[in-house]
Amino acid sequence: MAGKPPASDPIQDAPQVSEPQHSAVGLPAITHALRIAQQQMGVRRTALTLLRVNQRDGFDCPGCAWPEPDKPHTAEFCENGAKAVAEEATLRRVTPDFFAAHSVADLATRSGYWLGQQGRLTHPMYLAEGADHYVPVPWERAFDIIGEELTALDSPDEAVFYTSGRTSNEAAFLYQLFAREFGTNNLPDCSNMCHESSGSALTETLGVGKGSVLLEDLYKADLIIVAGQNPGTNHPRMLTALEKAKAGGTKIISINPLPEAGLERFKNPQTPRGLAGGGTALTDLFLQVRLGGDQALFRALNRMILATEGAVDEEFVRAHTHGFEEFARVARADDDWDETLAATGLTRAEIDSALEMVLASRRTIVCWAMGLTQHKHSVPTIREVVNFLLLRGNIGRPGAGVCPVRGHSNVQGDRTMGIFERPAPAFLDALEKEFGFAPPREHGLDVVRAIRALRDGQAKVFFAMGGNFVSATPDTDVTEAAMRRARLTVHVSTKLNRSHAVTGARALILPTLGRTERDVRGGGEQFVTVEDSMGMVHASRGRLEPASGGLLSEPAIVARLARRVLGARSRTPWEEFEEDYATIRDRIARVIPGFEDFNARVARPGGFALPHAPRDSRSFPTATGKANFTAAPVEYPAVPEGRLLLQTLRSHDQYNTTVYGLDDRYRGIKNGRRVVLVHPDDARERGFADGAYTDLVSEWTDGSERRAAGFRVVHYPTARGCAAAYYPETNVLIPLDHTADTSNTPASKSVVVRLESPGQD
Repeated sequence: MAGKPPASDPIQDAPQVSEPQHSAVGLPAITHALRIAQQQMGVRRTALTLLRVNQRDGFDCPGCAWPEPDKPHTAEFCENGAKAVAEEATLRRVTPDFFAAHSVADLATRSGYWLGQQGRLTHPMYLAEGADHYVPVPWERAFDIIGEELTALDSPDEAVFYTSGRTSNEAAFLYQLFAREFGTNNLPDCSNMCHESSGSALTETLGVGKGSVLLEDLYKADLIIVAGQNPGTNHPRMLTALEKAKAGGTKIISINPLPEAGLERFKNPQTPRGLAGGGTALTDLFLQVRLGGDQALFRALNRMILATEGAVDEEFVRAHTHGFEEFARVARADDDWDETLAATGLTRAEIDSALEMVLASRRTIVCWAMGLTQHKHSVPTIREVVNFLLLRGNIGRPGAGVCPVRGHSNVQGDRTMGIFERPAPAFLDALEKEFGFAPPREHGLDVVRAIRALRDGQAKVFFAMGGNFVSATPDTDVTEAAMRRARLTVHVSTKLNRSHAVTGARALILPTLGRTERDVRGGGEQFVTVEDSMGMVHASRGRLEPASGGLLSEPAIVARLARRVLGARSRTPWEEFEEDYATIRDRIARVIPGFEDFNARVARPGGFALPHAPRDSRSFPTATGKANFTAAPVEYPAVPEGRLLLQTLRSHDQYNTTVYGLDDRYRGIKNGRRVVLVHPDDARERGFADGAYTDLVSEWTDGSERRAAGFRVVHYPTARGCAAAYYPETNVLIPLDHTADTSNTPASKSVVVRLESPGQD
């Protein structure tokens, strides 16, 4: 039998702390994953479900977007993937009786962990204006309520249609189609908060806003640089790929302010050596960079490459790039080593060691995640990474390229399907030709601008296809106040989260099928498709019976909503789409390049790779027709005396805003989340012993301050001058306007803070 959810919130402000670990996975990961899975699903359901994760005839893990190998292992899932599956396939249920027992005010006092542990939503629920409890509502009435509010708007641009990363290609395509037929490009998504900086930089420099490598490229690389990323927690199956690369002779450089156990040593649970032996040491060189110092580091390496005879691939640069002369002029002039070392926190010897490995590599890949994308200067940083690869011809070569590692499964596919507030004219032209309506051409709202619009009364309806918008976004107080100004908030969800307790005047929760569940429509048993972090598209088929007979799939929800709102003015066959998802894929094939003959190609085992011009033919669809070098000035955060630079991050028992438990095993944190990791010397200089409590106070150039109270100080081997704490607890510290230049991504990895004793003001 599966365990019951906690009846009351556990204490979360008295964490126990031990030494951080220096290896990841192994037997403890298996034990922990199975324990959580059995608590949620029971023994038999655990076995049946986990053996279908990431299999050719199974379902795609609802966790991260790491690709599957050509021959998946029988147990092709990681610890955190097992947790994600367990929470979706749980036997726990949130029925109308639960909502009768818990008012919205009561739910608002609960932690995100407690809410998520209650189980699967089973019925559409409605909060009427002035009411204090959600009540069950028939599906048709729910769509009528949404239709009433949408049709009452003065402009379609007063509606916001948000998308989480786990939405399938089919649902995402219908969702953006509905929004644009309704008349708006207000399609913010979770990419706005994570890899938007990657897309901005890569589109400008290479012409394609995605990574250029496939999984097999990692095995061919001479050198892999992992920057601003913790795969041991966020993409654990990546460790298997790195281990395989190491076995073939690949060297690995890790660049991060925090030492991460997974990049130190990997104990592969699928091998005897990983279970009973010492595992595999992955990192050959660890560069403990100061927060925000990555651009300065890559600029230094580029300057040194330019100064090394024969190091530049002159033939590639001449044939395939633009802007080299200006870039080289700026890079050579930028030779202040004192500033480089101050920005990076590294020694000259460490940078020299990195250069030696770079020059010895013919084929280099750079992987990165939010450690690079969530700074004010993130876009120039990623441009500098591209400069670094272009210099030695490491784009369009097997075993080389850019590898932004995406988070949520299908976050990349959603963008491919048109979930974007700034759609390309060619995409809108294709929609118009295929569906016979004129899509809006004016750019819509991203996440940050959507919050401003809600705050200012310019947006009145908020519709979320998955996700936990309130907890994922910055500036918690402002965001929650903005959501409460809405006329209607709607969330399509599988489980409870904080966003359901922060509502507009009216609110709806629409329960939906999960990835693990069978989806039977009029056309028979359906499947959906997803795109992984490397541009591979494949099928996902749920096998479990739905958590409730009253659930609708995401495509069905969108199709029914469109029929109710658009009515006779829409010529789109929404009912046909709801009954047979193959008909959706036929339309995708006619609208989006690379999806030709979609239904036939996705039926092949493993699916297919989308085209990528820089990788496939060393051609670059940029404004210049070539790969673009850039020459931005080096930037890094300035930190006043006595202050620290804080980054927000996940615990190991967490995926994005979903908290599976209260431990961070690899960092030695147990039974708590309100901790701040500080270098022992930095903590002592500020008068804080290990175990002391502090308030985190963020400071801003306009003189404003924000406070997150009651964090236990943990002496931890971070880079000097830097600190780290978990989100969403620290989202309150980050103003809505603290965003990356160009991409407008919240800059959550560079927050100037002071440590202040509790009660001091």
